[in-house]
Parts: sequence; structure tokens; C-alpha cells
Amino acid sequence: MVRDVGIAEDLAQDALVIALDRWPETGIPDNPGAWLMTTAKRRAIDLMRRNKLRDQKYVEVAHSTYLYTEEEIDQSLDGEIGDDLLRLIFMTCHPVLSQEARVALTLRLLCGLTTDEIARSFLAAEATIAQRIVRAKKTLSANKVPFEVPEGEELQDRLSTVLEVIYLMFNEGYSATSGNDWIRPLLCQEALRLGRVLAEIASQEPEVHGLVALMEIQSSRFKTRVNNKGEPILLMDQNRSQWDRLLIRRGLAALERSRKLGRSLGPYSLQAAISSCHAQAPTAEETDWIRIAALYEALSRVTPSPIVELNRAVAISMAFGPAFGLQLIDELNAEPSLDGYYLLPSVRGDLLVKLGRYDEARTEFERAAAMTRNERERTLLLNRAAESGVEKEGN
Repeated sequence: MVRDVGIAEDLAQDALVIALDRWPETGIPDNPGAWLMTTAKRRAIDLMRRNKLRDQKYVEVAHSTYLYTEEEIDQSLDGEIGDDLLRLIFMTCHPVLSQEARVALTLRLLCGLTTDEIARSFLAAEATIAQRIVRAKKTLSANKVPFEVPEGEELQDRLSTVLEVIYLMFNEGYSATSGNDWIRPLLCQEALRLGRVLAEIASQEPEVHGLVALMEIQSSRFKTRVNNKGEPILLMDQNRSQWDRLLIRRGLAALERSRKLGRSLGPYSLQAAISSCHAQAPTAEETDWIRIAALYEALSRVTPSPIVELNRAVAISMAFGPAFGLQLIDELNAEPSLDGYYLLPSVRGDLLVKLGRYDEARTEFERAAAMTRNERERTLLLNRAAESGVEKEGN
């Protein structure tokens, strides 16, 4: 109605404030979503009145809004997408914006991520992401983009963006950018829920099942990723007997569905295949690192990125020895996008420990600790730095 994301945000907040004021007295309505929508629409009409926008468009909108019952408004929102949040994500991922702008705006508006957290996902400066979001809002406003639920081919055109939004939402929950918690399970659970709903809607899309498979398998490790004090436990040290076997079975089944659709594996399916190697290994020592290295090689061809190369270096070090991995890591030191990315010195420190170069390892762990903004991660890295000093003395 208002053709402006910023104003729409304000109207939505107004509706929520009104609900917080009224619902404790009147009770929550039978259809709270429709109630909020009606309230927000009426606030929009009030705004139009105050701005004296008394054109035919206003008359039509006002007439249609006041004639609809709350039930009819709710029914009008139902379309091909039956989930409220997923429907909003499809609406916000509008093709008038670039892929990166769509993802950043949607993560900020709908998925609960801060600008800082989004910046880490893109390996970009926070100011760059903030400007990207502001420009996206202005573009939508300038083009008077209608926020409507896409259908058919239009829905298909937005699918890759929606998948990226859900993927990055899950990643932030799996490894938090900052704060006192290493993981945010509720954020992961919501991303997984959206993925499962999307798999029902787009059942013939292999990458949808690939993403679901990846999230199912990764979620199976939550109980073992931190100890009872909330301290991180690295993958190789986790008690695999406590991994959730039901989630693993669901993930493997989703990966099989992706494969049966008969297309070459995309980035999410390849990552799910990598996760399945860990899930199917009875012990850390029995992990098929050669296969994982090959899958990362395939992933680097499909979606080349410094992060993929960093992970590939880890896999190669596990498969063929730390010296080979360190050579690849040192080549990544020249990658500008990894400046300030704490996992680069962290991985390098780990490889140096395996090579017996403890002084250098300690320096790398301390450098990584200075880069991370997550308190749990910082403590882990400082502990590893201290352990490197102890190992040197022991040798």
C-alpha cells in the first residue's frame, strides 16, 4: 500500500504496540495475524489521510480494506506458500534488487540478524552491508514495488535467493558471530523448519532437499557442540554416540531425494554430502577425508570462494598431511576478503601444532582470538594458545 519499506516497518511496529496495549485486556484474537494486518492497513490509511493523498488509489484501498473481514484478509494472504514467515521472505526477495541486496535486506528485516552478523556472512565490512540495505530500501521505494506473494515462475525465480537466506540464517545459529553463546539453536531450528516447509512446496528442486539435508545433519550435533558450561567442543572431540540419529537419518533421506532428481549436485547438496561423511563415520579416525577433499574440490568449482578453499585445505591436511594443508592456507593469506577472518589464523595454528611448530601456532591462535567477537570462541582460542606453549615446553 505505501510502497516504502521503511514506512511499512513503522506501520508494522505501530500495530504491534497497539496489540501489546489491547490484547492483555481483550485477549488474543482468534486470528492474530489477520488482526495485525487489519490494524496496520488502517494505520496506513490514516497516514494517507494525513498526507492528503485523496486520489482514486486511496479510495479503492480504503474501500477494500474496510469491507474485508479479518477472516477474509487472512484467506487473501494464503497462496502457494502456506507459512507466514516463508511467504514474507519470498515477498522481500524481489528481483528488482541484486541477489546480495535481496539476501541482506531479508536477513535484516525478517530473520533477526544484525548488520554485523550479515557482514560476516558476506565477508564484508559492516558499513558496506548497512549501505547495501539502505540502498535496497530506496530502490524498492523508488520503483514503487508491490509486495505481493509470487506465484508460478516468479516464485521459481526467487528460489535461489530464499535458499541463501535460510542457509545464512542457519549458519549464524550454528556458529554465532558475537555474544556469550557459541551456538543459537532456536535460530537453527527456525531455519530448518522453513527448509522443511519449502521442501514440501518445491519438492522437485534438488537443492531444496540438499539444504534440508545439510541442516538436518548439522543439527544432529547440537548436544555435543558445547559442554554443560556452554564451552565449545570441536568436531573431532565430540561424542558421536550422542549425535541425534533421527536427524541424521532424515538428513540422509533428504540427500537421497536430492540425488534421485537426476541433476548434478549443487552447493547445498555437496555440503550435505560432506556432512554425511562425518555422520556416517563411527569415529573421528574413520572419517573418509579423501572423499571429503574431493567433495570440496567439486564445491570449489560450483561456488568458488575463499571459505570453500579454507575448508578444502583442512580436508587435504587431514587426508594427506598437515604440510599440504599449510601450503594451501599460506596461499590464502593474500586473499583480501579473509583479512580479519579469525578462522584463517585458527586453522593455520592447528596445522602448525601438528607440525610441531608451537611458537608459531601460539601466535596464530592469539591472533585469531583477537579477531573473533564471540566470547566462547575467544576463550577456546586463548586456551589453545596456552596449550601450544605447554606442548613446546614438554618437547
